[in-house]
Amino acid sequence: MNDSPNLRVVTLNFWGTEAPLDRRLALAVTQLRALAPDVIALQECRPLDGVAGRTTADALADALGMHAHYARAVAWTAGAYPGLPAGQEGLALVTRAPLLEVKTLPLPEARPTEARLLLSGRVATPGGPVWVHTTHLHHRLDDGLAREAQVLAVDAAIRACGRDTADAPQILCGDFNATPDSDEIRFLRGLTTLGGRRTHFQDAWLRLHREPQVGDGPAQGITWSAENELTRPLRSLDIDRRIDFVFVTSRKKDGRGTVHRCEVALRDRDAGLCASDHYAVLADVQVVPT
Repeated sequence: MNDSPNLRVVTLNFWGTEAPLDRRLALAVTQLRALAPDVIALQECRPLDGVAGRTTADALADALGMHAHYARAVAWTAGAYPGLPAGQEGLALVTRAPLLEVKTLPLPEARPTEARLLLSGRVATPGGPVWVHTTHLHHRLDDGLAREAQVLAVDAAIRACGRDTADAPQILCGDFNATPDSDEIRFLRGLTTLGGRRTHFQDAWLRLHREPQVGDGPAQGITWSAENELTRPLRSLDIDRRIDFVFVTSRKKDGRGTVHRCEVALRDRDAGLCASDHYAVLADVQVVPT
């Protein structure tokens, strides 16, 4: 942990163990080391082949001199996915110091091969402990109702961690598989009602930038991008979307929760190869009063 007034978080869907894994890990490590995040919120983490108890999150943490906490979201048997052996997938938080406290919450609308989770970790900062959360919502274009149920559960869990005026800001990261104009994301931003409830989170990107327009690329916020060749196997999901987010609870009067930086990251290539089929999002969030 450094003495900066900001907590630097990066959220990244790492795309499981898709080949070439060693090159993808190396690309991610090089770029993450340069960014020097305090917390990396990961989605689509999977165990490393032939290495008991070790995941892609552990590989990144070891290379960066950080600590990894992995939580399994779903496991499947051989044959559940065509051509894929039995396995599992989950979320992870990679942090500079061990987490002070950890919570996991299974999310609604679980399926045999697609169960979702909220992983929450209490992180030590110069301004006191801060909860950082990572999640990954259902991915189909017509999964809006499922994602609505999932964001309602996420919001309730975050409220249970403390959202009073004196409480520290909280940070929610993840691959939401939904665009900013969807009801599930509008709910998180305080723009619509779901389940008879309202909430409010800051969309870190929109605190400092405009919403991407048709034809915009990663520099304007796109994280699932046609320019990334690794998205090609899933073109049916629509390309050029902003679906990876850093959300922050409402700003405090003392400045805590202010977003000072937000950008799309991990866009570098090795002979055309990116670290993942998603780009990452980096945000600097103030955690020390001013």
